[in-house]
Amino acid sequence: MFELVALMLLSQQPMAPVAEGLASYYTVESSSRITASGEAMRDDTMTCAMLDGELGTYYLVVADNGNSVVVRLNDRGPYVKGRVVDLTEAAIRKLHPRSGLLHVKVYQLGQTPPPRPTATG
Repeated sequence: MFELVALMLLSQQPMAPVAEGLASYYTVESSSRITASGEAMRDDTMTCAMLDGELGTYYLVVADNGNSVVVRLNDRGPYVKGRVVDLTEAAIRKLHPRSGLLHVKVYQLGQTPPPRPTATG
């Protein structure tokens, strides 16, 4: 949630989601070992699959529970009606520790990874 608030405060215009619906997750075991971008599929990365969008683009995925994660698009999918994004296992666990399907909003961030918050104190 912090990431979304920070991005909205830093930008002059409100962000509109590029997709809204169900997020699911996929794993090396359940899919191809090579993604559409040519990278090896890895369960421990912050990446995703969507049908639309330029490979390499970063997205903010915000779950209804308020948790959010930044992921990079490196694959195509999901191919199940009503689902808008497939996340790696690591990414979906940041949104919810046990759920395999979550309602989310997806915001496009661009080709450059957003800055990571720095610790203060």
